[in-house]
Amino acid sequence: MDKGFFMNLKENMKLTNWVSPDYSRLPDFIIGGAMKSGTTTLHTILNTHPKVFIPKDEIHFFDIDNIFQHNDFNFYDKVNDKWLSQDMIENPSRMWDWYLSKFNEKEKFIKGEDSTTYLASGIAAQRIALQKKDIKLIFLLRHPTKRAYSQYYHLLRSGRATYSFEDTIKFNPSSILTRSLYKEQLETYYKYIPKERIKVVLFEDLVRDTETIIEEVCQFLKIDFNMLDKDVFSIHSNKSMLPISPKLQVIFNRFLGECRNTRYIKALPNICSVNNLKTPIYTKFINRSHQIINQKIERKPARMKDSTKQFLDKYFSRELSGLDELVGEEILDKWFDN
Repeated sequence: MDKGFFMNLKENMKLTNWVSPDYSRLPDFIIGGAMKSGTTTLHTILNTHPKVFIPKDEIHFFDIDNIFQHNDFNFYDKVNDKWLSQDMIENPSRMWDWYLSKFNEKEKFIKGEDSTTYLASGIAAQRIALQKKDIKLIFLLRHPTKRAYSQYYHLLRSGRATYSFEDTIKFNPSSILTRSLYKEQLETYYKYIPKERIKVVLFEDLVRDTETIIEEVCQFLKIDFNMLDKDVFSIHSNKSMLPISPKLQVIFNRFLGECRNTRYIKALPNICSVNNLKTPIYTKFINRSHQIINQKIERKPARMKDSTKQFLDKYFSRELSGLDELVGEEILDKWFDN
C-alpha cells in the first residue's frame, strides 16, 4: 500500500472531501465490476439473503466525477454557456448525503453496492482506500474478448454505439476494450487496498458452478450461506435485449446521439434542471417510432467474426500476461488456447 498517499491526505483538500463523514453508513462490500461479467447476477443472488441489503441501481459514487467513465454525468447548458458536473469540491455535504442516503436505516444489514466502472477507475481505488471502514471488494472477470463484445451490444442498445463492432475497434477502441485490461486495473487496487479485502471471481466459474462460487463469496463476506434459498442458484439476471436490426440501431444512434445522456438529468446528486436539456417533442416522437420499427427482443448477439476474435484474443493474451501470478490463480488457460 502506498504510505505516501495517506501521509499527504491532510494536506490535500481534494482527498479529504472524499472521507465519509459517517463511516457507519458506508457499505460493507462493493461489487466493482467488470462490466458485463455477471455483476447483476451476483447482486441479485446476494440481495435475496435476509441479512444483506444492496440498493437496486448502480451508484458510481467513488468515480462519479471521472469523465472518462461517466461522460454522460456532465451536462452543458448551451444557452448560458456553463457546465453542470458532479463536483465534490463545491458541495461535499450534498454529495455525501446523496450517497449515504442509499443505506439509511439499514444498519442491521450487511450493506453492499455495485458499480461496474470501479475496477477500471484508479481514482475509485484511492477513494475507497481512504474510508475509515474496511470495505471489501468483489471483482468479476470474464474472457476479455467476450466481455468486450457483450459491452458493445450494451452500448448499441443504450444509444452509445455509432459504429459496427469492427469499426468501433478501429475508431474508438477504448470504449469497449479498456475495461478488459484487468491486470493493470487490479494492480492499482492491490496498491491501495490489502489483498485479503479483495475477492476475484471468474464469470465462467460463476456460470459453471454457481452454488460453489456463491458459497465462497458468502465466506468472504462472513454471511451464512445456508440462509440462501437454493432456488437462487438458477438466477441469471440482465438477459440481453437486442434490437431486431443492429445496423438500423447504429444509424439511429448517430442521428440522436446528442440526446442520449438526458436519462441521468435527475438521477445524480447535482441535479440538472436546465430547460434546453429536456428531450424535445420531435425527439420523443422519433425515438418512439424507432422503438416500434426496431423493437428490442431477448436474444443472443450474432456470433463474433472468427478473425476479430482471433485478433482480440491475441491482443488480450499479451496484455494480460502475468495476471495469474498477480491474482494467484490459473486464469489465462481458461480463456485462451495454448
